[in-house]
Amino acid sequence: MDFARPFTDQSFFLIAGPCVIESREHAHLMASSLRDLAEARGIPFIYKSSFDKANRTSRESHRGPGMEGGLDILAEIRSRYGVPVLTDVHESDQCAPAAQAVDVLQIPAFLCRQTDLLLAAAATGRTVNLKKGQFLAPWDLKHGVEKLQSVPGHGPVWVTERGSSFGYGNLVVDFQSFPHLRKTGCPVVFDATHSVQKPGALGHATGGAREMIPSLARAAATAVDGFFFEVHDCPEKAWSDGPNAMRLEQFGALLDELLILWRAGRAAALQDAAGK
Repeated sequence: MDFARPFTDQSFFLIAGPCVIESREHAHLMASSLRDLAEARGIPFIYKSSFDKANRTSRESHRGPGMEGGLDILAEIRSRYGVPVLTDVHESDQCAPAAQAVDVLQIPAFLCRQTDLLLAAAATGRTVNLKKGQFLAPWDLKHGVEKLQSVPGHGPVWVTERGSSFGYGNLVVDFQSFPHLRKTGCPVVFDATHSVQKPGALGHATGGAREMIPSLARAAATAVDGFFFEVHDCPEKAWSDGPNAMRLEQFGALLDELLILWRAGRAAALQDAAGK
């Protein structure tokens, strides 16, 4: 994969996987299933899962296997299935070890302004996916991009929209965000699953409106270079973000719909004056 241009002329690129690593066996199930769905459609694919989720609602929530065990599983997935792998980093000292096991370091939305974290991620030379904070205007994400690109030897940078806070416990997606993000010159990604989160809605955990994922994804298909989806074979049993995860059994049909829309609108999106 060309990480500076991860999409192709015929397809967006896809970041997908369960929110957090649940077990070695589950990671293999999800990675092989998602790889097969993507390969059958000619979609460039990056497997995503986190070794730790540091921003859970409750202290009692599952966080994952930790860095050492989690990175070992991700490195195994990368090797066995021949796919690039992405994971979150939350602290500066996680960046270098994570970069040995994965291809893309992801900056969680809550941390998109954390200068030391961004600089450490960029210093690895790996691709960095910078998620826009729920509190941030899309045109202000350029400052995070500039921090990453200020580091000698930095790798490609991607920028991701994942919704904005709208009152308490709700997010909305402003579709004007996409042309603003395109002005960064970076590949633009839409995280359609975190965009339907309901933060804290379950009291002890975050809720979500899974049924809204396809509608938002279809609406964004003519404006983005890639998609991010949390996908699970049984969202009701997911350790994290189950209410806003796509069902694996329904995912292929959604990808088919998105490819049709993406191809129909691609030329217009690239020529859109709003994104220049």
